[in-house]
Amino acid sequence: MSVWTFLTDPMNWTGSDGIGTRLGTHAWVSATAILTAAFIALPTGFALGHLRRGRVVAVAIANLTRAVPSLAVLAFVVAAGWGIGFVPTWLAMVALALPPIFVAALVGVAEVDDAVIDAARGMGLRGHQILRHVELPIALPVVVSGLRVAAGQVIATATLGAFVGYNTLGRFITVGRANRDDAMLYSGVVIIVVAALIVDVALRGAAGRLSRWRPTTPRR
Repeated sequence: MSVWTFLTDPMNWTGSDGIGTRLGTHAWVSATAILTAAFIALPTGFALGHLRRGRVVAVAIANLTRAVPSLAVLAFVVAAGWGIGFVPTWLAMVALALPPIFVAALVGVAEVDDAVIDAARGMGLRGHQILRHVELPIALPVVVSGLRVAAGQVIATATLGAFVGYNTLGRFITVGRANRDDAMLYSGVVIIVVAALIVDVALRGAAGRLSRWRPTTPRR
């Protein structure tokens, strides 16, 4: 009931420390980090998947970077003189989102059936045409699944921005714990979980619709 009271109190939704402001900053750093990671990881993953080269090494490197704690990245960026607030939080979230997006792009393209590729070549399609019109449409459900994993991790982990002075939803957790205010603390947890679930359901639905879609191969 205390959590419900906190969430339904209009005063807690206004001001620089309100739910609206912190939800906005949390969503901003999460969205920009995911988009930046996708801009870097998708072209690289598509290219390596299309060439069927370096898959084992690339996936191993991606999994290794996934093992680096985000809090350690935050501490390193701050110690390196990049300041506090948005920049270290954003860099840490980009590093967190890169591996699942990259692996999904690489594996999604690389696992397209060789028979489909041979058929496309038999129709006269060249390498870039095969990638664009055959491999990418077939790999889209896997790519969206990678984005879903990245989005869930980033939304949940962006709370760590509160430790470096960024006004994310994590501030409700840190301030609530410091002040022994359980209503604030658990309200922060509830908002973060709900936000992550909404994004997860939306991307899961998109992946499901894409898996039922079949691309049409262009004529020669």
